[in-house]
Amino acid sequence: MTKLTDITGYAAAHADFSREALWALFDGDRERFNIGHECVDRHAAVDPDRIAVRVAHAAGGDETITFGELRTISNQVANWVRAKGIEPGERVAIMLEPSLAFYAALFGAMKAGVVAVPLFTLFGPDGVALRLDDCDPKLLLTNEEKAATAEGRPGLEVVIAGDAFLAELARQPSEFTPTTSADHMAMYQYTSGTSRELPEAVKHRHRAVVTVTIATLYATGVRPGDRFMCPSSPAWGHGLWHGTLAPLALGVTIASYAGKFDPARLIEALGDYEITNLSAAATHYRMIKNAGVMPEGGFHIPKLSFTGEPIDSHTEQWVEATFGAPVCSIYGATEVGVILAAYPGAEDFEVRPGSLGKPVPGVELAILDPDGKPCPAGTVGEIAVRRGGVWVRIKDLGHVDEDGYYWHDGRADDVIISAGWTMSAREIEDVLLKHGDVEEAAVIAVPDEERGQVAKAFIVSGRPGDDGFAAELQDFAKERLARHEYPRRVAFAEALPKTPAGKVNRRALRELEAQVRCEEQT
Repeated sequence: MTKLTDITGYAAAHADFSREALWALFDGDRERFNIGHECVDRHAAVDPDRIAVRVAHAAGGDETITFGELRTISNQVANWVRAKGIEPGERVAIMLEPSLAFYAALFGAMKAGVVAVPLFTLFGPDGVALRLDDCDPKLLLTNEEKAATAEGRPGLEVVIAGDAFLAELARQPSEFTPTTSADHMAMYQYTSGTSRELPEAVKHRHRAVVTVTIATLYATGVRPGDRFMCPSSPAWGHGLWHGTLAPLALGVTIASYAGKFDPARLIEALGDYEITNLSAAATHYRMIKNAGVMPEGGFHIPKLSFTGEPIDSHTEQWVEATFGAPVCSIYGATEVGVILAAYPGAEDFEVRPGSLGKPVPGVELAILDPDGKPCPAGTVGEIAVRRGGVWVRIKDLGHVDEDGYYWHDGRADDVIISAGWTMSAREIEDVLLKHGDVEEAAVIAVPDEERGQVAKAFIVSGRPGDDGFAAELQDFAKERLARHEYPRRVAFAEALPKTPAGKVNRRALRELEAQVRCEEQT
């Protein structure tokens, strides 16, 4: 059986893929399996001095953690958790930036058989409270600043991950043997909703790291020997599964980013760590471009990927010109995983700018019409994946071309129908972002008495927003799309609302717009 990590081509990926070959990449089996062992312990046994994680801190400075160090301290965390009487299946919440304490707690909790719950460090009190109410952890490990958001909750112990915590761990035994199976619960992961509406926790069992390795092999293109970096927070799916767990399971050295995002600091880390594989949010690439911090001539990174939201064409072109490789789309959802990819590093795969790529091995996809029937090539419908013999709709619109490439046509609720014309909010945004004075743009549908709906653009720019600038942007869109396809209304803002994961929160814009209309009518 061919080892999947030895395969780099697209055709061979599909020819040689099987679930048995996927499981063969791991030590454990369905009876005995633990994420902590697969990501840390087995690699430490071979080479304890090899670097597991590098952390670039926003304020400056680097943190380097070897597989041996991580094995020892995560074992101590597992023993510490057991000593506290926390039982397998109970929850431990972890609200920390990437650091030795974060990785030790993450892997140590899972080794002990308890459920790790990573939480985003920028959640406010309401966001924290909703998630703690939902998962009901026995312990929250956090920093001094965030401890106050959870203190006083009945049944919850709050531990500050400082020097005293590390000293307490040092008194614990440094050996621990996990006893979980592939079906034991490992982690709860919350998607990036607002603090007013809690998204349901996605509950992952230990075997989930096997499945997510499909995305690692074909969507981020990670292979042993890569120097891989993902600057997304490990509180979210991209930073946690694609950026941390799956690459470490393959024994790959990873790099992460801690603190407020600074494009210049990231570029410094990419150079210092000699990164060969970068996976980031589309917003990260756009912020780097807009900041103008790249050294003259840029530098080469052979594997690049993005996720989170579609990337605008101007940024996509800039990335390839700057880093010397095309940036490859990763498409999926927390509930179904990655289903489409552009196969970074596969010499026999053509990366088509703007496309979502093609299905990953082992996945069946289709574009469905409203009646649930597959659409012909070139026809827009809803993207769906077949699971358990039924089609699961992703709630995104798309189409597939004659060559089997999938294309994104916006969220089902991002379509604007104005005076009978159907327009794509994403397409209008893409054009507006090509204007030299536009830093960010978001487009939504707003009601209009005459046309039913019209497109309204929210613009972030360093240039003062006035009627003249608005008219200029409208003409800019008309000339590049169609005479009817432009934002009939333009608003200027200092910033756009974002989800905790960094995506533009169009729902918040819609709600704000509805509130303004309501106030105007009263």
